[in-house]
Amino acid sequence: MSRLGRTWSVTLTGLRGALVAVEADVAASLPAILIVGLPDAACRQAAERVRAAVTHSEYPRLECRVVVNLSPASLPKAGAGFDLAIALAILAARGDLPEGIRDDIVHLGELGLDGSVRPVPGVLPLVAGAVRAGHGTVMVPFANAGEAALVSGARVYAVRSLTEAVVIHRALVRGEDVPCWQGPADPAGQAGPVRDLADVAGQDEARFAIEVATAGGHHVFMAGPPGAGKTMLAECLPGLLPPLTGAESLEATTVHSVLGVLPDGSLIRRPPFVAPHHSASGPALIGGGGGPGLAGPRPGLVTLAHHGVLFLDEAPEFKRGVLQALRQPLESGQITVARARGSVTYPARFQLVLAANPCPCGGAGGTRRRCTCASRERRDYLARLAGPLLDRVDVQLAVEPVSRVALAGPPREGTALVAERVARARAVQAERLAATGWTLNAQVPGPRLRTGPFALPPGTTAECDRALDLGVLTLRGYDRVLRVAWSIADLAGRTVPGRDEVGLALTLRTRAGAAA
Repeated sequence: MSRLGRTWSVTLTGLRGALVAVEADVAASLPAILIVGLPDAACRQAAERVRAAVTHSEYPRLECRVVVNLSPASLPKAGAGFDLAIALAILAARGDLPEGIRDDIVHLGELGLDGSVRPVPGVLPLVAGAVRAGHGTVMVPFANAGEAALVSGARVYAVRSLTEAVVIHRALVRGEDVPCWQGPADPAGQAGPVRDLADVAGQDEARFAIEVATAGGHHVFMAGPPGAGKTMLAECLPGLLPPLTGAESLEATTVHSVLGVLPDGSLIRRPPFVAPHHSASGPALIGGGGGPGLAGPRPGLVTLAHHGVLFLDEAPEFKRGVLQALRQPLESGQITVARARGSVTYPARFQLVLAANPCPCGGAGGTRRRCTCASRERRDYLARLAGPLLDRVDVQLAVEPVSRVALAGPPREGTALVAERVARARAVQAERLAATGWTLNAQVPGPRLRTGPFALPPGTTAECDRALDLGVLTLRGYDRVLRVAWSIADLAGRTVPGRDEVGLALTLRTRAGAAA
């Protein structure tokens, strides 16, 4: 005679959790554990982990035939996060829990062979999915408890072993009061040093360009010889950005949780800074392939940089296909990863910073080191970035070598002072755009800048109009110059950009091209 036990778990679909019913049927037959319901390899291997964990938790060996169904069967299941739910469902079906089991608790956790409950990635969106489905009580590994508690409305039980999970269930069935996990009321968030803008020697024009770009959320391209300070300027940018809002913090933390890189279970409060090596592949940067606990394509580094900065140093060294794939997230703020088994759309609203040497050897651009590149090599090197990708980058400047005079100059403003100006400029933008749904100048569509209340008079845009007529600017480039002009005006405390702001914005867009 067969007996049935049931518990609940959650699976990840993109960045959202979907509720899964874990059903176990136990029958007297040859010993075997069969898991059905579209499990992946790691999920199928739960059979052996659960068998050993049950034995080492001092329960009788599973000398019976067990069929575990993960429902809905049409939804792919991935990872080892179902282990705890499967083990409890089997114990309940076999009668090892005489009092029964609480049927409203969602279980997450991987089992060790000794019965320990180990952490799994993606707990934040998994718990959020459970709460959204009406199951607000969750049982998670102790190491994931702080992350699970970040979800509003979640009642969290943290366990270190299968035996501890059984004890909690027995107490709850008897009506006893079992204390939930109590963590810090306000997680501190991730810490770490931030590069100070005061450390940058010279580079007054580049410093101003970075300030403007940060104020308006504009993408940046810097071209210059090695050692000029491009990387240092890029590393200063996150410190100039304001802390993430509550919604932004939760979104960024969710991405880090899914990828298994959440440092200590606390909220990500500082804008992330992602700087991949130029050997990064397309799936690594854009997304794709498999991942722990993910049934679909894995999020890429562009999603990890969501609400932060994506810095591509030595940008021409990246594969052309990888660079051109950035065009979609730069326009829409999201990336769709399509594979044979389906497609997933991930958020990818980041600020792109590109840096490049003027030639492959790095000797061009005014340094004393002699360039060994042929003229065609130099011409083709930066041309790898030209076209549709670079046309979407608002600020493009040449970073000159640092002179001895600049090195001996007075101390420059630090990050804290510049960040205050950036915050004021962003507040002005948010107030001006409050009725539109946008918050930054970089988000405003071009037609809204050329017509309507934001349109500038012809005398103000005369220089841009001439550049458009001569083919120096595309229409997309024209709109992006207007965006930067508004950011310059916001930093200067002007209500509307004037001819000087538009001219300066045009210079910031064409400076790198002229130098190249």
